[in-house]
Amino acid sequence: MNIIVIGGGAAGLMAAGTAAENGAHVTLFETNEKVGRKLFITGKGRCNVCNHCDTPTVLQNVPVNPRFLYSALGCFAPADVMAFFESHGVPLKTERGNRVFPVSDHAADIIDALFTWIKRSGVIIKRETVQELVIRDGHVCGVQAGGTVFSADRVIVATGGASYPQTGSTGDGYRFAKTAGHTVVPPNPSLVPLVTPGGCEELMGLSLRNVQVTVFEDNKKLWSDFGEMLFTHFGVSGPLILSASAHMRHFGSRAYHLEIDLKPALDEKTLDKRLLSDFDKHKNSDFINALGDLLPRKLIPVVVRYSEIDPHAKVNGITKAQRAALLHTLKHFLVVVSGKRPIAEAIVTTGGVNVREVSPKTMESKKCAGLYFAGEVLDVDAYTGGFNLQIAWSTGRLAGLSATQREEE
Repeated sequence: MNIIVIGGGAAGLMAAGTAAENGAHVTLFETNEKVGRKLFITGKGRCNVCNHCDTPTVLQNVPVNPRFLYSALGCFAPADVMAFFESHGVPLKTERGNRVFPVSDHAADIIDALFTWIKRSGVIIKRETVQELVIRDGHVCGVQAGGTVFSADRVIVATGGASYPQTGSTGDGYRFAKTAGHTVVPPNPSLVPLVTPGGCEELMGLSLRNVQVTVFEDNKKLWSDFGEMLFTHFGVSGPLILSASAHMRHFGSRAYHLEIDLKPALDEKTLDKRLLSDFDKHKNSDFINALGDLLPRKLIPVVVRYSEIDPHAKVNGITKAQRAALLHTLKHFLVVVSGKRPIAEAIVTTGGVNVREVSPKTMESKKCAGLYFAGEVLDVDAYTGGFNLQIAWSTGRLAGLSATQREEE
């Protein structure tokens, strides 16, 4: 059984190694000098391998086509992913939010383990770019690369999406799918920084920790979580914002804004007491000079402006109604969002090969016999926390196993 895998990312490496372990002769085509380029930059270079949770929790974190993943997760669940890497010499640890990382905090350890595994399993790596699939009579029978045709009984497309093109994710997989008769849901950025009207230059560089961000779509609450965020020249970024962006899928037809609770650990009554205490301490100061104990310096002028209190009003003259306005600003700091940054800056692509045209039990194309898909090239994506890599591992594993099964006589 000759199998070609296109793409040496998470899904492609898992598919190639699995197929080779099951007795197939596997050739992996990878454009980059090294495999796993994108894995190097996941989790800020630490590689958030997966999430230490059960299958229902994974599915809850997949907003697009979760049911498609039942069989893949049944084949290779988070516990299996963790056992796989531990057995291949990578000790793992679980952090906040059940995120799983290598104990070393080095993504390179994950890549090295995969590379060693596929080489030991006999996978041949060709550093060439596949130009097109070779299809005859509705059956894939190889690929063309560098002007040469390479024959195969099966081909697994694991080329990634269109995010981070510098890692090799150039959207080629969508083109291959279309030539095989598939429809492709237009790719869009997910897990990406957000743009605000006019940017946030006044707050640029300000990082906020332990805040709560709530996403509103047409003034209806959509999602909320705690964490870190960052103001930039174009808008907002950081882990919390990347997660928020995955819920904002209808720019153009819907209006979005964020509300930031700057003091989520304090309810309004407790925060009001804190304000009274600070005001008493600074009762003879100008209002703008009384918030230094409560807020980062850069944020103070903006909060003062949003509260509509005269910055030079004496603190001892601030009314209860004005204090209530300040309280509201602190608990509901408004950020209007006008769009997302380009797909090239996204961690993950939403959109891809229409999963209705792919068998969820095998990852095989329903349009072209012998053709399989795995990973981000499919129209399945998840929130942050290791769930997108879980999709890559699970679909890669299932595609690799399925491709080695001989057709029924």
